[in-house]
Amino acid sequence: MNIIPFEARRTEVSDRPLYQQESTAAFAALNSSPAGLSGEEAQARLRDHGPNVLPQKRGKSAFMRFIAHFKDVLIYILLAAAVITALMGHWVDTFVILGVAVINALIGFIQESNAEKSLKSIQNMLSNDAIVLREGLQATVATQNIVPGDVVMLRPGDKVPADLRLFEVHNLRVEEAILTGESTVVSKNTAALEGEKSLGDRFNLAYSGTTVSSGTAMGMVIATGGDTELGHINAMISSIEEAKTPLLVQIDKLGKAIFAIILLMMAGLFVFGFLLRDIPLGELLLSVISLAVAAVPEGLPAIISIILSLGVQSMARNQAIIRKLPTVETLGAMSVICSDKTGTLTMNEMTVKAVVLADSQWRISGHSYEPKGEFHAEVSARGVPAAQDEVLQGFLQIVDICNESQLHQDASGHWGIVGGPTEGALKVLAAKAGIRSDRVDVVSKLPFDSLYKYQAVSAVIDGKPGIMLTGAPDVLLSLCQQQQGDQGVAPLDSAYWEQAISTYASEGLRTVAAAWRWLPTAKQTLEHDDLREGMVLLGLACMMDPPRPEAITAIRDCQQAGIRVKMITGDHQETAMAIGQMLGIGNSQAAVTGYQLEHMDDAELSVAAQKYDIFARTSPEHKLRLVKALASVGEIVGMTGDGVNDAPALKQANVGIAMGIKGTEVTKESADMILADDNFATIAAAVKEGRRVYDNLKKTILFVMPTCFAQGLLIIIAILMGNLLPLTPVQILWMNMATSATLSFGLAFEPAEQNIMRRPPRNVRSNVMDGFAIWRVVFVGLLISVSAFMLEAWLQPRGYSPEFIRTVLLQMLVTAQWVYMLNCRNSDGFSLDAGLLKNRGIWLVTVVLILLQALIIYVPLMNTLFGTQPLPLKYWLIALVVSAGIFVLVEIEKRLTRGWRASGEQGMVR
Repeated sequence: MNIIPFEARRTEVSDRPLYQQESTAAFAALNSSPAGLSGEEAQARLRDHGPNVLPQKRGKSAFMRFIAHFKDVLIYILLAAAVITALMGHWVDTFVILGVAVINALIGFIQESNAEKSLKSIQNMLSNDAIVLREGLQATVATQNIVPGDVVMLRPGDKVPADLRLFEVHNLRVEEAILTGESTVVSKNTAALEGEKSLGDRFNLAYSGTTVSSGTAMGMVIATGGDTELGHINAMISSIEEAKTPLLVQIDKLGKAIFAIILLMMAGLFVFGFLLRDIPLGELLLSVISLAVAAVPEGLPAIISIILSLGVQSMARNQAIIRKLPTVETLGAMSVICSDKTGTLTMNEMTVKAVVLADSQWRISGHSYEPKGEFHAEVSARGVPAAQDEVLQGFLQIVDICNESQLHQDASGHWGIVGGPTEGALKVLAAKAGIRSDRVDVVSKLPFDSLYKYQAVSAVIDGKPGIMLTGAPDVLLSLCQQQQGDQGVAPLDSAYWEQAISTYASEGLRTVAAAWRWLPTAKQTLEHDDLREGMVLLGLACMMDPPRPEAITAIRDCQQAGIRVKMITGDHQETAMAIGQMLGIGNSQAAVTGYQLEHMDDAELSVAAQKYDIFARTSPEHKLRLVKALASVGEIVGMTGDGVNDAPALKQANVGIAMGIKGTEVTKESADMILADDNFATIAAAVKEGRRVYDNLKKTILFVMPTCFAQGLLIIIAILMGNLLPLTPVQILWMNMATSATLSFGLAFEPAEQNIMRRPPRNVRSNVMDGFAIWRVVFVGLLISVSAFMLEAWLQPRGYSPEFIRTVLLQMLVTAQWVYMLNCRNSDGFSLDAGLLKNRGIWLVTVVLILLQALIIYVPLMNTLFGTQPLPLKYWLIALVVSAGIFVLVEIEKRLTRGWRASGEQGMVR
């Protein structure tokens, strides 16, 4: 037997997809029948196709992920230094250097997000078992044992276990929002479809992982496991390679540049010292190692992790959960947000916004399933309030009675609906008006049928028998010859109702009609023929999935920050544009559909992705292609969503943003950030925090690099002049790890600048070490190193031991770094401002720094390990005076170079 894989979407019998063929042809294609497969054939197919589970990618072991953190050019220098010191017998130096490398790797390993869980989470979307027909008999089998050709029975509440071609349907409605983004349940049928259809329009197919809302059906399995639409999404998630964030790319470039410069300096100094100074090889090697350790900013990875972690904690307090540390700074560079509509920009709670009657039109307030709202007459002949309008009250009672949904409130106070969202919206509408149907006796029902597009009940209301009908407006307009007005029943004015439907459709509202017919006696068995005559049209309920009020403000904030918001939805084009206009999305007058996207090549798609802001009737592949197209033109893309259909695009985006409450586990695990409150406005706050974190990271880098350069210059000057080595390798490592990281922690608490959300996103292609940064490194490095060298020259003639001189120099260099950290607080103005008193982090690290220095200077064990000696208090004061002079000179330099900095910052934005 040769069964063609479903991803080809073709069969042996025909080149057409199965949804375009009759069910009999589908059975023939898969050698099956309505009675199902035999047990032996099912086992044979299970061996051929494998179990109905999603393929999973093997992850790296914890050890390999730990080892990966040693793959850094700066760590290579430290490891080489450790090997050389070990060969020379300097074991204290060796262990300290190795300790630093291991600590850095541990920090990265701990902060790294766990191995991918998306594929495990997506597995939870599959049901555990299903009812199938085997040789005409019902059998309950494990979902993983279902095979192509099996016949599956569906009941309300079931999760569809595989992709099915439906061949017998009884009022089946399926919730497909997680897969297609469609906010309403989809009515299914068995008829073959003409022409190419998008995922959400294949009404004779049921997809794995979706949920049966109501009705029953039977369908033949046409795809299992990785061949299903859910499997297709699973494959897309697996195939996406994680890209480095802009900051990590810049840090990699910086690390390679530092590596090249250090190697060049080490080679030059080794040749100079060996050939021209005739320095002994052991002493020369130790000096060169000291240079390498001094110039390598080995504390930088730890510093970056600390600052990013603080950003993560700050965002968590504001309902934004960050799963991957580098996402914090990437948020600050984001230039485009691609957002799903349903549940993200909208409430995902269908709400009636207007009611149209023959002689009046009403607007209804409220944005959710909570039964609170006011009725405001937009057009009314009599001008009576809603409670006194008899036609309106009759309309509300009809939509409440002819309704299978239930309104409920959970323990947390949240209101919800059991049943379809359309019926739920009508139930909430009636509840807002205080309608109660406890005096109604329902005699007979005609459940909703997608073939007829209506539902009806025979009921007795307050002793008055009649038929109540709700359904699609076009169907009810064809069934009714009369309409109910304030003055009684009148001939139907079809033009009036069609105009009303068109008007409200332009606002993104879909309509449901209601009609009634009073009878002398109750109809005990309701038939479709009973609706062919005498029905009187009452009115229309116009509903929509309303925009989140806070999303409107958030979109405006994002646009002011230079971030363009695009809506990518599975909904219809007209609805998407109407919602886009309500939200204030830039180009909402035009939209591109998924069908149009499919017929664009990559170049055309890149142009469309930039030009349009509304994309409708999209599939998961379309969303993924759009994110890739925007990234290809240099955009830093954020993608929000809550359904499985959003997961591949979320993983591909620079920043994937999932909804925490309504988002699926798959979406959350594919995302970089989770909104704990499902509030789009949280994104704007996260962007502000991301920009603040990046600003503080840049200040930190501008703090670390000059101090490393100064330490390297000290070694170079000492070798060139044949002087005492100013600091030993372990002393340098102490200073870099124990003090630089501590001081940088203080910069992490600097508040956001006032104009931070009024400037465009930064240009991620610009180097973090621009022209001004290089100047600052050289200027401050020279200041600190020359000051230290002059202090050393002053101490040497006074007969102090090398250990004492090195301890004084260590204290001076640490104090100079503390002072320069204060310089870095404010890149433009004077650093000793009122904000310094508010930054508790700086004062905390100052106290910690004093304690650490006291530890290395006065504790005997530390004196032995690090080669230091106790210092009289006056040398602390001398170090402070020298450092104060450096502070003044840097403040003067800031004023003189202000214009240069301003021109450089203009090049940093888009």
